[in-house]
Amino acid sequence: MTAKATIQSSDVLLAVDVQNDFCAGGALAVPGGDAVVDIINRLSTAFDHVVLTQDWHPPGHTSFASSHPRRKPFDTIMLHYGAQTLWPDHCVQGTHGAEFHPGLRLNKAELVLRKGFRPSIDSYSAFYENDHSTSTGLAGYLRERLLPRIFLAGLAYDFCVRYSAEDAKRAGFEVCVIEDACRAIDLNSSRAGTKRALSSLGIAETTAQSLLPA
Repeated sequence: MTAKATIQSSDVLLAVDVQNDFCAGGALAVPGGDAVVDIINRLSTAFDHVVLTQDWHPPGHTSFASSHPRRKPFDTIMLHYGAQTLWPDHCVQGTHGAEFHPGLRLNKAELVLRKGFRPSIDSYSAFYENDHSTSTGLAGYLRERLLPRIFLAGLAYDFCVRYSAEDAKRAGFEVCVIEDACRAIDLNSSRAGTKRALSSLGIAETTAQSLLPA
């Protein structure tokens, strides 16, 4: 569902994984990923609170296809926490690919949350690892600061943005996804599946144009 919203002083812009490896030329480039940078920069000027997430994998991470003999990127395997899509090696700690896109303005960020750093478990969501029980601590941070509503943007719409939005909603936050400030991988129609999943949870979607002053 599409929502009209007015940004309040207690709202948070959560910008997900706007990193080199998810943008043009990156190891796991999201189609059109670079296009979100300018939109997120403009959105950040309208929010008093900005949080960034950063995918931060150690070498040989279990989500990498290269860690599993005879497997290739985008295969799905079962791990101890459930189904796991295998990815090209990406956002490896300390590499250029793991750095934020050079055009992203970082000065408004009050918190940079690194995720996916545990070698044996992936982390799409900004709130929980993929076992859905190991917390990143973000929910507690937002509650402590009395920040009840989250607007999400970034990469990729159908993975890390989706799972962050779903977990935020389940944790009791008001949630809105800024659809034109995201881009999707669209693996096996995952973009359409994301729209259905967000709608089923009552998670609103909006646009940057509707949020920003004319």
